[in-house]
Amino acid sequence: MKTKLRISARQSELARYQAYQVGEALQKANPQLEVEYLFRESLGDKNLQNPLWKMPEKGVFTEDFYLDLVEEKTEMVVHSWKDLPTQEKPDTYIAATLPRADQRDFLLFKKSSRQKKNLKFFSSSPRRIHNLKDFFSWALPSNVEKLEFESVRGNIPTRVRKWLADDSIDGLVLAKAALDRLLDGDKFPETRDFLRETLNTSDWMVLPLSYDPNAAAQGALAVEIKQGRSDVADLLKTINCEATFSAVEKERQILQAFGGGCHLALGMSYLKRSYGDVKIVRGLTPDGQSIFEKVLVTDKALPANVQRTRLEFQAERKERPTPDVQHLDALYVAKADAWTLNHEFKGIVWTAGCETWKKLAARGVWVHGSSESLGEVEDLRIEHFFVEPLKWGRLSHSLSQAGYGDKQTIAAYDLSLSLISQNIKTENTAFIWTSPQEFDLAVSQVPDIQKAFHICGPGRTYEVLRQRLGSDERLFVELLN
Repeated sequence: MKTKLRISARQSELARYQAYQVGEALQKANPQLEVEYLFRESLGDKNLQNPLWKMPEKGVFTEDFYLDLVEEKTEMVVHSWKDLPTQEKPDTYIAATLPRADQRDFLLFKKSSRQKKNLKFFSSSPRRIHNLKDFFSWALPSNVEKLEFESVRGNIPTRVRKWLADDSIDGLVLAKAALDRLLDGDKFPETRDFLRETLNTSDWMVLPLSYDPNAAAQGALAVEIKQGRSDVADLLKTINCEATFSAVEKERQILQAFGGGCHLALGMSYLKRSYGDVKIVRGLTPDGQSIFEKVLVTDKALPANVQRTRLEFQAERKERPTPDVQHLDALYVAKADAWTLNHEFKGIVWTAGCETWKKLAARGVWVHGSSESLGEVEDLRIEHFFVEPLKWGRLSHSLSQAGYGDKQTIAAYDLSLSLISQNIKTENTAFIWTSPQEFDLAVSQVPDIQKAFHICGPGRTYEVLRQRLGSDERLFVELLN
């Protein structure tokens, strides 16, 4: 016997896509389910003149649907979770979410603006405007002298068209999740093809959370239902993503602690990883104080009596001929020193960390994104931008091991290391490592080092050390600069 279910959402393409995601996930988990979709405008869709943060009403995209749930005109409403106020309602609650889309922001930039010193961007978000002024000042390869932001409203295709049509605006900042969803599949082919063509003819960047943390819950869906509807709640349990739900609740708790609302010039990201949770907060507090916090939240801690030690090494490098990379579509740059190219590379450039990004941008290189020192295992989440898989190269040095996945490691220079530190004490000591090569060299000369405690960043060094040590019992991850 078929069970009927009504799912409501706003009527924009993005909102409909999100509702379809939930409906299709429910039908896959519950084949007996029959779904009816109900779409209509919200207050936020009708008022396209004011920036969202200037509107007096809370929940301008969500409040219109509240009565529909209470009066049981629908079983559930699918929202972009970031649009929901942090205050809970007495009669409804968020019962489920799906795996989170990319929570980062995204920059579209006109190629004709590459050499401009004075730049204008479309964005209505106080958070983005505050955090990106500093970031764009060094991340763009054009020695920017002046940055300005102008308000823009409308759905994603509308904002993109406004940006393309206005010669005075150089860049447009969007939530990447919204762009990704509209690029996915065949539900809205005209919009998909328009956005894909825009990507192909524009410069773009995936903006790093370390400098531009997302709005709380950005990229996550929220499925709201009426209190007491255990039948609907039981259905939603079959599709709920607990990891996403937990991370979003953490972000919304941070937002609520600062007063909540899209008027805040404050971003917060909570990333759940195998080695712990990464918490990032950046922006302005309600009383105008600057805040930046990037910490690893984990229950694993060094014993109190352990001394942290950083060994001293001497590195010598020898140049190699400029590598041939013209057959590649994309380069992952592990070290800034590995960028020895004497010509413009027209493909995708991704850096291991933001310091490498900063150095490359200062040399005139357009960087598309970064793994933010969280390791090469971080999902870039850009593969759907391209029709064919990208051919990747990984620029590093001669001691570097092969890259993750299908990246071809290219040694741009020869590197030799020598250990300078002497009389090395290993008892009750935690050694800080920034590369597997340091660890291997030190252990080859002082084997007892292997029995000590060890600290490193996430990613390649962590994976190699865990393999060398046989376990991670004495290995601790920290967010090293």
